[in-house]
Order: sequence, then structure tokens, then C-alpha cells
Amino acid sequence: MKKNMGMADKAIRFILAIIVGVLYYTNVINGTLAIVLGVLAVVFVLTSFISFCPLYLPFGITTRRK
Repeated sequence: MKKNMGMADKAIRFILAIIVGVLYYTNVINGTLAIVLGVLAVVFVLTSFISFCPLYLPFGITTRRK
């Protein structure tokens, strides 16, 4: 896996995951929407930690500085 995520991309994903977590724990979101956003938040956190987004690969996108 070649890293393809820059610092800004990782920070934005991590912040979005935190926002979803806060919305869930304050009962703003619930039900199916909470499950879908929760899974998405977990994916965001995992991809932030490994600096690799599999969706960027087929399109040749990289937000990482060279």
C-alpha cells in the first residue's frame, strides 16, 4: 500500500469521525442513519491512521505532497 493521503485529508476525516461520534452519543442521529454514519466514521479513522484511501487508487488521486 502506497500512502496517498495528505495531512489535511487525514485531519478532515478524523474531525468528521469525531462529529459523527458526538452526534450519536447526544442522540441527534439514531437508527439506520447512525449505523451507516458510524461505519463510515470507522472507515475514516482507519484510513486516516494508515494514510491510504482505497477509493483514491483507481482514479490515481493523491492528496499527499511529493
